[in-house]
Amino acid sequence: MKIIGLDLGTTTLGFAITDESRIIVRGYENFRFEKGNFKKAREHLVDILNKEGVNEVVIGLPINLDGTEGDRASSTRRFMNDVLKLKPDLIVHYEDERMTTVVASKRLHEMNLNTKKQKEIIDEMSAVVILEDYLRKN
Repeated sequence: MKIIGLDLGTTTLGFAITDESRIIVRGYENFRFEKGNFKKAREHLVDILNKEGVNEVVIGLPINLDGTEGDRASSTRRFMNDVLKLKPDLIVHYEDERMTTVVASKRLHEMNLNTKKQKEIIDEMSAVVILEDYLRKN
């Protein structure tokens, strides 16, 4: 069964997905929404889950560098709690996302993408890193 990886921002939701074997991870989409319109992001996520037949998600949890959870982590947990109201059977895993944007940026730079293109897909690549980190640990 496939797993979807997510990187939630204030205006974007990056998606990554595994193949059926859960070995290969690829970027899926960088969904943009109006700032703070998490309802639109939730609805889009549910549409993707239904389309792909996925019932398991790994979402990056923005942990502070000192290991504590702040407002962004609370917002991420609220987002997933609201998704669970729509998809109560969904399995949700939280993955520490510290440094994922740095790793994603480095990968995109190594691909020789221009800065504009990197900004367009950074959250999608971050979702790939989050999902890969989760799979490597589990």
